[in-house]
Amino acid sequence: MIRPQRNACRDFTDLSGAWRVAFAQAEEQVQWQDGIPAERAHVIAVPGSWNEQLAEAGYMNFCGVGWFETEVYLPAVAAGRELALRFGSVDYYGEVWLDGERLGQSSAPMLPFELRVPAHLASGRRARLVVRVDAQLHADESTQGITRATYAAEGRPRDEYLPAVRFDFFPYGGINRPVYLVERPESGLTGWRATADCAGLSVAVACSTGVWLRARLSDPTGCTDALVPIEQGIAALRLNPLVPRLWSPDSPHLYRLDIEVLDAANTVVDAASQQIGLRTFTIEGTQFFLNGEPIQLKGFGKHEESPLHGRGLNLPQLVKDFHLLKWIGANSVRTSHYPYSEEFLDLADQFGVLVIDEVFSINLDFRKVNSATKERHQRAVSELVARDANRTCVIAWSLANEPGYLAETNYREASAPYWAELFAHARTLDPTRPLAHANVGYAGNDDPAFEQADFVGLNRYHGWYSNPGQIDAAVAALRADLDAVAVHGKPVMLLEFGADALAGQHATYDQLFTEEYQQALIEAYWAEIERHPAVQGGHVWNFADFRTAQHGRRVVHNLKGVFTRTREPKMAAWALRRLWAAT
Repeated sequence: MIRPQRNACRDFTDLSGAWRVAFAQAEEQVQWQDGIPAERAHVIAVPGSWNEQLAEAGYMNFCGVGWFETEVYLPAVAAGRELALRFGSVDYYGEVWLDGERLGQSSAPMLPFELRVPAHLASGRRARLVVRVDAQLHADESTQGITRATYAAEGRPRDEYLPAVRFDFFPYGGINRPVYLVERPESGLTGWRATADCAGLSVAVACSTGVWLRARLSDPTGCTDALVPIEQGIAALRLNPLVPRLWSPDSPHLYRLDIEVLDAANTVVDAASQQIGLRTFTIEGTQFFLNGEPIQLKGFGKHEESPLHGRGLNLPQLVKDFHLLKWIGANSVRTSHYPYSEEFLDLADQFGVLVIDEVFSINLDFRKVNSATKERHQRAVSELVARDANRTCVIAWSLANEPGYLAETNYREASAPYWAELFAHARTLDPTRPLAHANVGYAGNDDPAFEQADFVGLNRYHGWYSNPGQIDAAVAALRADLDAVAVHGKPVMLLEFGADALAGQHATYDQLFTEEYQQALIEAYWAEIERHPAVQGGHVWNFADFRTAQHGRRVVHNLKGVFTRTREPKMAAWALRRLWAAT
């Protein structure tokens, strides 16, 4: 799937704006593909989540089905051209109609999907676009989901949460990323894989037409070109700049890669481009290397989340966040716990931020895993790699967050074959990047996924969920965990650690929820990261405070951010800035 872009062969229209939405209650069996009822319609901004926008209308905690509609102009397209609708993501599943004609549906949550517009509709006319958005996840998904069930068998009632969710972030529903009407050639480029190293770029291209492939790698200092034949729809080439400039957090140099498909008359029939950098990320023993030099990863887990927008794309805040990441001295982020927007990755490429790219899989419960779970999980990995494999900033794939569950007694036995298949599947898709997952303490330091992973990823909250308010005991427990997983002989990465802090809350002793305690705990963890030879970095949880389901254990939000939800720094942010400037 080629991202929408404008050139001599391709164009797109951004359909962002004020749409209409109506909601179907659980007991209703509605069919609104021909248009939503006017008396139930609300105005809503797309992209954006319905929860924050329509809180006053009673939809803050709604996790059901919303029907969106807008009017679009479908231009008449010439012979050999086509129109498609492209959704950046629909949370969590979308089904699409044009003038009552069903076009299709999405296949994996939090990832793009495209649907071709039938030729008879692309005739210079206005049409009604309707999208059914289902914000529910089900028990056989790789993220078990949003339900009002009480989980009585576990003795862990969930109906006291608003909304009742299985995971610790807010389940925003809606069309949360841009929607584009794309115009392109019917036949042409279908995709490419660009693999960089410190000398240049290897490019493999798939085409549905064409005789020649021309590619150019350029920057303000010059360019290098190649022209190769297309044989059976495939072409491969190599582009080596005379004096390559490498991409890194300190110097995020980007080239422009232009790809053109030519016919027998040397006429360009399709074209596309992207920004790309030259770099390597490798593992040797227990060490990470970027461009052949050792690197320590410093950064955060983060969320796509903001006031008013919910999980909807918020470009000004994204830009602000990247400036804050550079200000604090961070060099990396994990896309916890789902693929972030393409716009986020654009900025990571430009700012020089390394990304551990995580698939949407949270708290995988192996008591509920079945063949459908595995198929959905593998499909989500396939679509994530297809979208992001050409990204310079993406250095590794994370295949799950905190699999296993408190009540599981046979996690190690049940999960071992599952991980073997999933990791093998991911390696066939991209053999160039390391693989990992985020282990939670109750899954154990002998997690079978560690055998498959290229590095060990740990989420640990000693000093908060265990040993609360006891930093010395927390450090001892953390040290024991790090020593235990070091036996795997792989790099170790602390993917989550931290403590809640209510901005402005202070004390002279180790008091939970104070800024002082959050700072002290983070500093203690970082000292252990620096001490242990196998540990190659850490990501603080979290970059900024974020909304969760309401519960007595939460003071409005998850407050583990070192910045507030509106991006004011807490004491911990200043402490990290000092620590990371010194390393």
